[in-house]
Amino acid sequence: MFEKGDYIVYGAAGICQVKEIGTLSMKAADKDRLYYTLEPLNSKGSSVYTPVDNTKVVIRRILSKKEAEQLICDIPHIEALWVENDKQREQVYRESARKCDCREWIRIIKTLYLRKQDRIAHGKKVTATDERYLHMAEESLYSELSIPLGVEKERMADYITERVANR
Repeated sequence: MFEKGDYIVYGAAGICQVKEIGTLSMKAADKDRLYYTLEPLNSKGSSVYTPVDNTKVVIRRILSKKEAEQLICDIPHIEALWVENDKQREQVYRESARKCDCREWIRIIKTLYLRKQDRIAHGKKVTATDERYLHMAEESLYSELSIPLGVEKERMADYITERVANR
């Protein structure tokens, strides 16, 4: 069970802070069940409610500083996703993203960076689907890593690049 003040990953809502733990006085809420009241970092002031015992949505603690630093060290060894069939490409990205896992976000970013370079080299535009998943993966990864590392989300790409280059 998480505690008030913890930062967690909560499915598509992304990084959230646990604001409260307790029962809810809403009609749709089970009065005998404990709920987390979460505040998504990307949507300050809004709230998400989920049962403490929820198993339908990925919910996990964010990485520790040590885990985040190790993940950055591992980036050169994390393999990209590669899908030759364009019709399956979005499905593979979606399945990977749904895992809400930093290594999967890195795989998506690597894949789409390589694909973007290849398309540009061949005089093609980057697809809207690729741009959407690249943005989602970067936003998710950088948001999570920024908290334990104490680096602004907007600087995270440069921070990672510097760390990987200096290994």
